[in-house]
Amino acid sequence: MNVVLTILLAVQILSALTMIGLILMQHGKGADAGAAFGGGGAGSASLFGASGGANFMSRSTAVLAAVFLGCTLGLAYFGNLRTVAPSSGSVLEGVVTPAQPADASQQIPGAVPAPAAATPAPTGPAQIPAK
Repeated sequence: MNVVLTILLAVQILSALTMIGLILMQHGKGADAGAAFGGGGAGSASLFGASGGANFMSRSTAVLAAVFLGCTLGLAYFGNLRTVAPSSGSVLEGVVTPAQPADASQQIPGAVPAPAAATPAPTGPAQIPAK
């Protein structure tokens, strides 16, 4: 399974780099407007001809984009198919959680424990001590 993932990743990287190069070599749509005003003598002397270069490069870019998309889908599919062995699972699977203490005051570090028997609040009027 790792061999398939490695091959798909290598093909994806190569197609991405080649696609970047092809896209950077293509002229934009604004290049035709510049040729109309006297600057377009170099287009007819290209390697692929006046209009053949755009067709060849755009078709090559489309094929590389399809290869890139196919590799991306393959990597997503085969990447999610991998089963995790119990011995090589997640690090968090082996963590043991400590038992919760029975007393709530032990959960907060530095907290003062509550008194065992709480004194009842006075219900009558407050008495002022005599002097």
